[in-house]
Amino acid sequence: KEIHYFDFNFDKGLDWYQSQFADVAPDIITGEGSPYYLFHPLVAPRLYDLYPQVKLIVLLRNPAERAISHYYWEVRIGCESLSLAEAIASESTRLAGETKKIVREGTYYSFNHQHYSYLARGIYVEQLQNWMKVFPKEQFLILKSEDFFDRPAATMEKVEQFLELPRHKLDEYIRYNQNDYPPVSDAMYRELTEYFQPYNQRLSEELEIDFFA
Repeated sequence: KEIHYFDFNFDKGLDWYQSQFADVAPDIITGEGSPYYLFHPLVAPRLYDLYPQVKLIVLLRNPAERAISHYYWEVRIGCESLSLAEAIASESTRLAGETKKIVREGTYYSFNHQHYSYLARGIYVEQLQNWMKVFPKEQFLILKSEDFFDRPAATMEKVEQFLELPRHKLDEYIRYNQNDYPPVSDAMYRELTEYFQPYNQRLSEELEIDFFA
């Protein structure tokens, strides 16, 4: 989880990346993941150059809920000092020019792009379209995070089918890294929901992913 090779550690080389899986038997299907991979502009082409046949599993959470959870996580780890409303209002300024600089310089790390992208990372349609310019659609399994939270066994069955693995049920599905946070105001939640609505509509129309009405 979160090896961050294709975003932060790409300059360490393929040998370094493969060494992270040194303890995995050669006949075992394995993988790794990071939420930031979907949003980082260089990850998809870097991944395709090395592993063009890879299967890609994407978990999408209600973007309003994702933005709120993201904000409180940044507060929790000491990276955010603004209020939620202030952070949302400041996002465009904080992110100005950062994507272009990442693409232009290749090895540039943007703290703001990673930590302050509360709204931008919830615009799933644009991120998925960027990925699908590189990988064919049939290499993706796109799931709803809420389904994984509420029905983990059924969601895992879809994953196993996608990976062509035998069915395997666990006795218990434990949820890790749950970030509890205080409720936001109705006005703020409504603002976030209204912001994401047209992007969710495009997600439905352009990619036929009708998760968030």
